[in-house]
Amino acid sequence: MRYWLMKSEPDEASIDHLAHAPHHTLPWTGVRNYQARNFMRDMMQVGDGVLFYHSSCPEPGIAGLAEVSSTAYPDPTQFDRKSPYYDPKSSQETPRWQLVDVVFKKKIALIPLAALREHEELKDMRVLAKGNRLSITPVTETEWRFITKRLA
Repeated sequence: MRYWLMKSEPDEASIDHLAHAPHHTLPWTGVRNYQARNFMRDMMQVGDGVLFYHSSCPEPGIAGLAEVSSTAYPDPTQFDRKSPYYDPKSSQETPRWQLVDVVFKKKIALIPLAALREHEELKDMRVLAKGNRLSITPVTETEWRFITKRLA
């Protein structure tokens, strides 16, 4: 089992959207970074834990817990000309972008980015690294347990 931090802009897909989605599940669409895509395509497995992180908002932070609920499959937004995530270089035969589905587990009181920085146990989290812009980052088991047992 692995653990992940997955960022989403709350006006696009928030923890509340996930909680109220059919079957409490959403496809993680729109990832257009190769490293983040590779995490989904090559490493994520059904049952992996997810820290659902709200980004690009007044107070970014961990807003809930989710779980990977599918293996990777082609992101349909890459083929939709009306989508902001359309990719003209991608085709049905050779899709460039993959996604996984995530399922809601729990909404928590927001753990702001500043609060994460206060804990020595989390000092090596990739989301806290200077210049980190990845929308998906691995979380160690130690970091996961600290957050879910002590902060969530």
